[in-house]
Amino acid sequence: MCNPNAVAAAAVRESQPSSRRLLSLDVYRGWVMVLMLAEVLRFCAVAEALPGNRWWAFLCSQQSHAAWTGSTLHDLIQPGFAFLVGVALPFSLARRMALGQTKRQMIRHAIGRSVALIGLGLLLTAVHPRHLVWSFIDILIQIGLGYPFLFGLAWCRPTTRWVAFVAILVGSWLAFALYPLPAPDFDYARVGVTAEWLRDHGLTGFAAHWQKNSNLAWGFDVWFLNLLPQDHRFTGQPNGLCTLSFIPHLATMLLGLWAGEILRSAGREPQKIKWLAGAGVVGLLSGQLLGLSGICPVVKAIWTPSWVLFSGGWCFLFLAAFHLFLDVQPAPWRQRLVFPFVVVGANSIAAYSLSHLYPTLAFNSIRRVTGAEIFRLFGAAYEPLLYGAVILAGYWLALFVLYRRKLFLRI
Repeated sequence: MCNPNAVAAAAVRESQPSSRRLLSLDVYRGWVMVLMLAEVLRFCAVAEALPGNRWWAFLCSQQSHAAWTGSTLHDLIQPGFAFLVGVALPFSLARRMALGQTKRQMIRHAIGRSVALIGLGLLLTAVHPRHLVWSFIDILIQIGLGYPFLFGLAWCRPTTRWVAFVAILVGSWLAFALYPLPAPDFDYARVGVTAEWLRDHGLTGFAAHWQKNSNLAWGFDVWFLNLLPQDHRFTGQPNGLCTLSFIPHLATMLLGLWAGEILRSAGREPQKIKWLAGAGVVGLLSGQLLGLSGICPVVKAIWTPSWVLFSGGWCFLFLAAFHLFLDVQPAPWRQRLVFPFVVVGANSIAAYSLSHLYPTLAFNSIRRVTGAEIFRLFGAAYEPLLYGAVILAGYWLALFVLYRRKLFLRI
């Protein structure tokens, strides 16, 4: 079922279509990273300073995560990052095979990559707290935990992968559904969930199996994280994120793996676009229907099966649009238009690291040099926006220097 010889033969058959680098992948990756880096623009601070302004209220909502169920544009950053890991894997395997690497060498690389991603994620997580904390919810850690399984499944037949995909979704759903509902007197305040939040966003009935900080994944973290040295006993993440989300993250990466194989295939480009767009529509509708039916709410924080389908649908549609716009119908003006995203997407790990390490340093340094008055040119309400724009420009310039010098942080 997982035959390396069959994979190698398929790579040889498909090597011709994949000889050129797809601009769409770098641009999609760059677009995802720019959405994340653009948090420094602080749309919500502007919206708060301009109450009643619908435009800034809308931008704020799309730069914030959904309270629990549903989705915003900001919620699609992490699925895009995970999805693109899967998309890139068939290209990576084919390139390594063409270089003559053995499966043993590729296995060592995959394990090393997993360890490096987890280590970097833990390091970036430790930058912020001023006390000892263990957390495995960072996107790099989540991808690192699932990557060895993704690599192993990449050598399997498509049927085996689909069986694994369905097993992840059904098994995850069943595990949450069988986990006991919280007792009527459950102390939500103790786990960081206020009565106001429950009133406005809480789940009821069968959907309560996926309630914030009282579900299966939360229960696992309360047990597991408190086995590790902590300055304070872990009771729950404020945003409800959990370690076990790496398992359904794997399902998102498997969707990306399928998309990558579509792009590498020898089929006609219009047919590839139809497949990607069709998969996107099916994913969106099925995820939304599961959520509306109450069978499985669409919750990004704990990566519910319906979220895998819903967010995966968006990922397929984005990839189809970028592929059509940049690879199938290329034009010099389009390449120039998307160049800023290429710079970021070609060095996505460096961009992610900058987003954790750079803002506070830049904020304090610039304020000492220029003072705050210069950023009130258009009024005090827009000070956070202008200040963030300077930091965002600093991000891009730093990445541009790395791009011109061909210095890329690869894991």
